[in-house]
Amino acid sequence: MSLIPHHLLVLSEDHQVYIRLLEQARLPDLIITAASKPDQVTGKAGEFDLIFGEPELISKVINLLTKVEWVQASWAGVEPLMAQGLRCNYILTNARNVYGQLMTEYVFGYMVMIERQILSRWKAQKERKWSCETPGTLKGKIFGLLGIGSIGSHLATSAKFFGMKVFGYTRQSEVCAEVDRYFHGDDWRDFAAELDYLVCTLPSTKATHNLVNADFLSSLPARAWLINIGRGSTIDETALIDHLRSGSLAGAVLDVTREEPLPADHPLWDTQNTFLTFHTAARNYPPDIIALFIENYRRLIRGEQLNYQVNFELGY
Repeated sequence: MSLIPHHLLVLSEDHQVYIRLLEQARLPDLIITAASKPDQVTGKAGEFDLIFGEPELISKVINLLTKVEWVQASWAGVEPLMAQGLRCNYILTNARNVYGQLMTEYVFGYMVMIERQILSRWKAQKERKWSCETPGTLKGKIFGLLGIGSIGSHLATSAKFFGMKVFGYTRQSEVCAEVDRYFHGDDWRDFAAELDYLVCTLPSTKATHNLVNADFLSSLPARAWLINIGRGSTIDETALIDHLRSGSLAGAVLDVTREEPLPADHPLWDTQNTFLTFHTAARNYPPDIIALFIENYRRLIRGEQLNYQVNFELGY
């Protein structure tokens, strides 16, 4: 057990909630300071060896906090801390295994809406028309996952519940048993060719930038829908808009976009068969997020390896 107190900076807009949860946990040998803005802590920069909070806020002061040895991000995405010129000589852990259920509700909510023609039924009701069109079903459809981390694995399990066939495209791993067929490297055309739904869960890295480009989109069947719950930089938005307008792609559900907030004059606002949800698919639930820090802190003082460490070279 650690005998030397650790000094933790909680840097978050939700710091009051997190402080209350940390106090309830009664963690040993931990001195806590909280702030909601980076400029509130610059005068105390030399005190902290641990940080918990939002990467966007932490990135503004990480170079000043030279004693910090471990940062627990409250987000899954840590792109702000990957920026050139920021120090990276510390352990960075991110939020994982806490978004699976929320993301699954989001993805399958929209897919059920699409298949069961919920919006067109509602429109028919408003027009007082008795619509007897036969709805679709998820059963038998091919569900493609672009990236299979903790969120992708959760989605794959749910897809099997609905009787779907699951394809997965990954860098190399094949650890999710619910994936019926894996694809790697140059196999992306074969991966895309039969999909009914393509769900992107990838982080923003150099390797994922514009991965879903014009060639990738052209490999998808015209019946396919694209759902992006990862990062907007994965998608070539110009190519996506072209495919949606031409009808060579059935539609898109975008929780994330390349620029957020999306500018008012951006063509995605008016692109046919496009649903925008403004990065709300899986909001942080503070008790789940702080539990990651609590578990890792206990591992730290026991001298054990921390969970969910980020590789600075890979960016995730």
